[in-house]
Amino acid sequence: MTEEVLLVEDDPLVREALAQTLDLAEYKVHAAGSFVAAKDVIAPEFPGVIVTDIRMPGRDGFHLLDYARAQDGELPVILLTGEGDIPMAVRAMQDGAFDFLEKPCDPKTLLASVERAMKLRALVLENRALKRRLTRGDHAARMIPGKSAVAQNYRDRLRAVAAAGQGWAGGTCGCR
Repeated sequence: MTEEVLLVEDDPLVREALAQTLDLAEYKVHAAGSFVAAKDVIAPEFPGVIVTDIRMPGRDGFHLLDYARAQDGELPVILLTGEGDIPMAVRAMQDGAFDFLEKPCDPKTLLASVERAMKLRALVLENRALKRRLTRGDHAARMIPGKSAVAQNYRDRLRAVAAAGQGWAGGTCGCR
């Protein structure tokens, strides 16, 4: 999975600096200057996280957070602000923000937060994929877990046996 970051920042110089920091850390960055420019990227299966400024003209970061949570309640949103205070931080966390950082933030702090959010996002998307497989009835995936080539080979063999209509009672399973 490509690790993607939707970066929403109205100040072009700050946006460029943050995008460069994320790019150097090998994230695919979607940079936007406003909520309107960013909203079409926000979707339930977006494979990354959102980093957004709070204070922006028009729709602010809290509006973006609400929109993102409505699209996907498990999409991590990291809020940034240069004018933060304790009530604002409390509100951010109560509204479901993954993290709240003050600008200018140390690149290591930003990248650590993004990395934690990415790990959470990867687990959420993997869990959803597993649930979809279960509801589709992929019995081989339920019976033989794992991502290794050996596990995949066993699953493929099990599917082939099932497709051939042969079972254990027939005495042949194609396995050695």
